[in-house]
Amino acid sequence: MDHRTTLSDTVFECVIPYITDPKDRESISLVCRKWYDLDALTRKHVTIAFCYTSTPAQLLRRFRHIESIKLKGKPRAAMFNLIPEDWGGYVTPWVVEFSRSFVALNSLHFRRMIVRDEDLELIAKSRARTLQVLRLDKCSGFSTLGLLHITSSCRNLRTLYLEESTIIENGGEWLHQLALHNKVLETLNFYMTELAEVSHHDLELLAKNCSSLVSVKISDCEILNLAGFFEAASALEEFGGGSFNDQPEMYKYMPIPPKICMLGLTYLGKHELPHVFPFASRIKKVDLLYAFLDTEDHCLLIQRCPNLEFLETRNVIGDRGLGVLANFCKKLRRLRIERGADEQEMEDVEGIVSHTGLISLAEGCPELEYLAVYVTDITNGSLECMGRHLKNLCDFRLVLLEQQENIADLPLDNGVRALLRGCHKLKRFALYLRPGGLTDRGLGFVGQYSQNVRWMLLGYVGESDAGILALSKGCPNLQRLEMRGCCFSESALATAVLQLASLRYLWVQGYRRSQTDSGLLAMARPFWNIELIPARRDIHADAYGEAVETEQPSHILAYYSLAGQRTDFPDSVIPLNPISSICS
Repeated sequence: MDHRTTLSDTVFECVIPYITDPKDRESISLVCRKWYDLDALTRKHVTIAFCYTSTPAQLLRRFRHIESIKLKGKPRAAMFNLIPEDWGGYVTPWVVEFSRSFVALNSLHFRRMIVRDEDLELIAKSRARTLQVLRLDKCSGFSTLGLLHITSSCRNLRTLYLEESTIIENGGEWLHQLALHNKVLETLNFYMTELAEVSHHDLELLAKNCSSLVSVKISDCEILNLAGFFEAASALEEFGGGSFNDQPEMYKYMPIPPKICMLGLTYLGKHELPHVFPFASRIKKVDLLYAFLDTEDHCLLIQRCPNLEFLETRNVIGDRGLGVLANFCKKLRRLRIERGADEQEMEDVEGIVSHTGLISLAEGCPELEYLAVYVTDITNGSLECMGRHLKNLCDFRLVLLEQQENIADLPLDNGVRALLRGCHKLKRFALYLRPGGLTDRGLGFVGQYSQNVRWMLLGYVGESDAGILALSKGCPNLQRLEMRGCCFSESALATAVLQLASLRYLWVQGYRRSQTDSGLLAMARPFWNIELIPARRDIHADAYGEAVETEQPSHILAYYSLAGQRTDFPDSVIPLNPISSICS
C-alpha cells in the first residue's frame, strides 16, 4: 500500500470528528467504503427529518456511537390543522429500540410526534443516569404523569423543553420533583402550553438549587409572584411567559437578573413597558408575539435596543416600526413577523407591513440571516432591494395577505429573480402569494437561481404545468418541496419529482386531481412511498365561537424510505404504491 495513502487516511481519521455539518458528513460518506465506515463510527448527532424514512434498528446498526438524535414526525402542515390528527408519527417504536440498545444516547429531541406516558416512563427507566436533554417540541399524547417519570428519575437533566406541546395536566408534582432533585438544569421551557398548576415556590426552589439555570420559559404565571425566583436566578439570561395584572406600579420593585438579555413577555402592555427600558440596551432577543403593544410601543422599545439580534412580533409593528428597527438595530440577524388578529389590525391603521418597510429593513439591517414576514403589499422593487443588500440571508419566507384586493406590481417574477440571484446563501425559501403573483416564467427563475436551496414552500404560484416543469429543471440541491393551492396536474407533479435529482420529500395540498390518482404512479419507484389524504370537510369554531365548516383539498405526501412502506396507516390515508417488499 502507498505510504502516502496510509498517511492521508491517518490524518483524515484525526480530522473527521471535527466535521459536524450534516451535508459535509453526507458527502464524506459517499467517497469510499472506508470513509463511510469512519463517518458511521464518529457520528455523534443524527437528525431524521421524517420518522418514516428509516427504522430505529437501521439507524442504530449504522451509527453505533451516536449521543444525540433529533426525530421529526408529522409534516409541518400539522401545525395548521391540515393533517388528520390520527395521521401517525408515533415515537413508541423508536423509544423501545433505544431502551434495548447500548448506544450512549444522552439527548432526545422529538418534534411533532405522538408521545405517550408509557414512552416517557420507558425513557426514564432506560436512560435515568445518562439523559441530559429531552425536547418534546410541538408533541402531543402525554400528560404531566409522564413528565413525572422523567423529572423524578433523570437527575442529570440539563434541558427539558416542552414548548407548544399539548399536555394533559394531572397536577404539578412533575415540577416539584424537578426542583427538589435536579442540581444541573440549565434550560426549562414549557412556554405556550396550557399548564396551569405551576407553583412559583417550585420555580424559586429550582432557581436556588440550579445555579446554572440560564433559560426559563413558562406558561401563565403572575409576574409579581416570581420575585423570589428572579432574585435566586442570578445566572438567568432568558425568560419567557408569565402574565401581568392591572397593577403596573408594582413591577418597579421586581428584581431583574443581572445577565438577562432575552425576553418573551406575554400580555405585556404599554403601562408595563417602561419597566423594561432600564435594561433594554443589553437585550439581544425579544418575543412580542403575545404582547399588547401597538406600533408606537414597538418604536419606543426598539429604539432602546441597539444590541437586538432576534425579534419576533406581529405585523402591528408596521412599516414605521421597521424603519426604527433599521435605524437603531444594526446587529439584527433574525426577524419573524407573524400575522396579527384582523380586528386589531383594523383598529391600528399603522399596523401593516408592506414593501415600504421591507426596503427600509434591507437598507438598514445588512446582517439579516432569517426573515419571515406577512405583508399586505409587495413590489418587485422591494424584492430587488433585498437581493442587493441582504447578502447573508439564508432563510426567506414571505406570505402575501389578502387584505388588500389590488396589488399594483404583480407578478413578482423579476423581483423574485433578483432576490434569488443576490441572496446566494439561501437554503430555505418560502413564497406564499395569490393567483397571478408568480407566473410560469417566475417559477423558471426560481428553479434557475435556487442553487443552494434545500427546502422550499410555494403557495398559489404558477399558471400551468409548464411552471412546475420549468422549476424542476433547476434546484439541484432541493430535498424537501411543499406546495399549496397550485394548479398543477398529477402527471406534471410526477414528472417534476423525477427531474429533481436531490428531492427526498414532497407534500402538496390542492392540485388537479384525477378520479383514479393514476397520474401520481408515474413517480413510483423503489424506496419511494406515496400517500394520499383524500379531501375532507372540517368543522371548527371561529373567533366568535360559531361553528364553521371548511373544505380541505386532498394531499399528496411522497418520500424516500429505507424502512419500506409504513404499516400504521389510519383510515384517512391511502398508500398508492404497495412496494414495501422491495424496500425492506
